Order: sequence, then structure tokens, then C-alpha cells
Amino acid sequence: MQTLKYESSWDKTISVKDRKRIEYVFQMTSLSKHTSIEFTPLWQAVNHKGELLATVLVQNFSKHPLSFHYKKLRYVENTEIVAEHTFTFSALVIEPETSMPWTFIFPIESLRKQTFETGYLELI
Repeated sequence: MQTLKYESSWDKTISVKDRKRIEYVFQMTSLSKHTSIEFTPLWQAVNHKGELLATVLVQNFSKHPLSFHYKKLRYVENTEIVAEHTFTFSALVIEPETSMPWTFIFPIESLRKQTFETGYLELI
């Protein structure tokens, strides 16, 4: 059975509004037909440096832990690849059958355009 967990710094700082939104999305998407990894979009933004911040619910439906050690992700909008970047987070491990919100920051040099619509993440 899928469980929702928050990384400790998220758990301490997330707003009530954002927590409720994440819990709602989790309830609507926690039953998957897949046995792998899904990135359920929550929201995206651009920071003061022009970087793309893509916040998703990382859903590990597999029976194995998921680590982000040299994992290449792409941000896609309407089948167009908008950004690609390789991520390494030594502290981020998502346990089997666990969902966790996370924000992936795509550096400005990885972006193929500067304005964004609603998109989704893919693991390459």
C-alpha cells in the first residue's frame, strides 16, 4: 500500500494549503496500474535566477528504493522537451511503495525556453 511521506525540512516548512493540495493529489493518484516510478505534477515556478522549479509528487510504486544519483530528468510541455538535467541528491531516497513531494530545480543553462506552461517530468 502506497504511503505519503515528507522529507524532514519539507515537513517543518510546508504551508497548510500546500500540504492539503499534496494530500489531495496523493489520494487521487496513489493507486497506479504501473509498478515503477511516476512524477505527478503539483506546480511549477521560475525563481529569481530564471531557473525552472518543477514540484512533483515522486511516486515509487516499485518494490525497490529509489535514489537520485545521476538521474537524468526532462521537463516536457505538449511533447516538447523544455529542459533536461542530471540530478544527484545524496540524501533523497524514496522507499518502496512511497510517495514524496520534491522540487527539481533546472538550471537556466538547461532550459530551452524562458516561459513555461504546465508540463510534466520524465525519467530518462
